[in-house]
Amino acid sequence: MKLACSSTAFDEQLRSGDLTQLEWIDACARELAADGVVFDVRHFPRTDTDYLAQVKKMSADLGLTVAALRHDGFFTADPAHIEQALEMALALGSPLLAAPLPPATAAAWDPVLERLGDAASLAKRHNVTIALRNQPHSFAAGAHDMKRVIKETDSAWLRYGPEFETLEEGSDPRELLPKTVLVWHDMRAGESAAERLCELLRDYRGFVTLDAAQGDAHVQPLKEAVDRIWRLSYKV
Repeated sequence: MKLACSSTAFDEQLRSGDLTQLEWIDACARELAADGVVFDVRHFPRTDTDYLAQVKKMSADLGLTVAALRHDGFFTADPAHIEQALEMALALGSPLLAAPLPPATAAAWDPVLERLGDAASLAKRHNVTIALRNQPHSFAAGAHDMKRVIKETDSAWLRYGPEFETLEEGSDPRELLPKTVLVWHDMRAGESAAERLCELLRDYRGFVTLDAAQGDAHVQPLKEAVDRIWRLSYKV
């Protein structure tokens, strides 16, 4: 596996201005020693071509892979904004766009399935794979739901991007592994959760993305989480 850091973990500092996006990229490379980065669309001060090129170039210069672009509102956006998000991922050199489905109370399944199909078609056009995130009370809350989504969408451009610890009770994460392209892990999940994750992912070659559910991470605690994952991964 490889380790990435999500800018969502530093949401508080990025929104307050205590940390700039470029400073965060530098910290991921120099202090966290991460392999890659996951950008949250909310944290871009600009989205023009020149700035996206600067972000991509800086990541490359520091030896960081752009693992994914995170967009929590992707599946509720209109087609123009969906395409804009995919173009943004393409400009950053991101092979993945990570997004959850909307809450099950917000829309019926048939319109959601139609939106999934449209998004998958646009993803194919832009050569960006959608990494479906699980989310409680959504149409992708657990392993069974996520498998249904993939089956009914029937597109090679829709894959799994789960956080195994938050899957609906009764889910077997092993069922998702063959089509998992990105994994999320909360930095505060603890030693036993991290150990289970490393055991589960012993043959996984993609990125594990470290996040903080409250968006209140700081460099040193996240560095400790990075070191913990590496230490446990070498044991399995």
